[in-house]
Amino acid sequence: MKLLTFKGGIHPPEYKELTEHLPIERAVEPSTVVIPMQQHIGAPCEPIVKVGDRVLVGQKIGEAKGFVSSPVHSSVSGEVKAIDMMPAAGGGEVLSVTIISDGQNEVDPSVQPKGDIEKLSAKEIVDIIKEAGIVGMGGAAFPTHVKLSPPPEKKIDTIILNGAECEPYLTADHRLMLETPENVIYGLRALMKSVGVEKGYIGIESNKPDAIETMTKAAAEYPNIEVVGLYTKYPQGAEKQLIYACTKKEVPSGGLPMDVGVVVNNVGTAAQVAIAIKTGMPLVERITTVTGKAVASPKNLLIKIGVPVKDVIEQCGGLTQKPGKLIMGGPMMGLATHTDEVVITKGSSGVLLFDETEAKMPERGPCIRCGKCVDICPAFLQPLHISNFSNNNMMEAAEKYRALDCIECGSCSFICPAKIPLLQAIRVAKRNIIAKKRKQS
Repeated sequence: MKLLTFKGGIHPPEYKELTEHLPIERAVEPSTVVIPMQQHIGAPCEPIVKVGDRVLVGQKIGEAKGFVSSPVHSSVSGEVKAIDMMPAAGGGEVLSVTIISDGQNEVDPSVQPKGDIEKLSAKEIVDIIKEAGIVGMGGAAFPTHVKLSPPPEKKIDTIILNGAECEPYLTADHRLMLETPENVIYGLRALMKSVGVEKGYIGIESNKPDAIETMTKAAAEYPNIEVVGLYTKYPQGAEKQLIYACTKKEVPSGGLPMDVGVVVNNVGTAAQVAIAIKTGMPLVERITTVTGKAVASPKNLLIKIGVPVKDVIEQCGGLTQKPGKLIMGGPMMGLATHTDEVVITKGSSGVLLFDETEAKMPERGPCIRCGKCVDICPAFLQPLHISNFSNNNMMEAAEKYRALDCIECGSCSFICPAKIPLLQAIRVAKRNIIAKKRKQS
């Protein structure tokens, strides 16, 4: 199999050996869940339950208040204890519904199979996905129904599933493809029908040969679905880079995948679409890799949404030492958090517990003008210049140098021999530019 790739990128250590051969385990049933009303990009949900209410598994408890939003459902049956602000993984607080589980896991009557995709219309599939609260499960958590609702002038001809899982440490998608490939294929077929396309790709990095073999067998009876091997390189799973690798189409500066007729979803998202159609169960649990040198027993766990991270760590044997850093997601694009009181959300692909050595930040030195950050940037930017403009509050210049095209992969900071925190400064520039645009609109 010829391996496909993109221009630029880096090769960080993978550190996947801790969990890549460990089957998915169902996590212990939680006694309490804390379910945030915003687990997605876009408008937060509004709670539609009140303290004292009894809720059931799969019952909607948060109503989406906007097109770019996604409803939230209960992952347990039990009593609503509180509705208040709780710690968020990205910092600050988020309105959350706390539910005390009764241990019965009684399913809401609304949770019913939706029929076969052969008989469902495209609109019905999109509506099922929307009502199930499905978002991008690779970490971005963008509402899936929005991707599947392009403007009429944007003609979609290809769906690509991201099975690259290029972030170090993470193995949740790898295990998903090995253990339930039929759900990934079923979900992809549903996604393809929802936008009326005939061609689907599943891109998988070459460091997962068993997943490539398993998915190829699962897709064998569908000639319009192609499993493609991808060169192992970070950020191979980024949307624009994945599109180029699979189709050689380049998304224009400031553009979206739909501008070149492509929609990209994660393999975990596709599997969840299959579950929603086959069983009617909305997104109430997900596979999360819990790993790092500071945790006793790394695992791939199927965890209910809203379980506190401290409980997840206990299920992995607890800590072997005081962690130097706790990261939600992968080490490159995940978010470091200050507390284990945060909870598992729809986008929690990983919980990383680094020891002091792993977490130690290198000492910054002066720029030596080596140009490595330019050579490896997958978005063809000049990270050093954008970073300097940001640090000097020259946001117009940063915008002129296409700061908004940065995909925040962190490759520039990783490769920099002077260990300059380029990405952090670029993020500041992006947020300033976006805030200014919103004020002007």
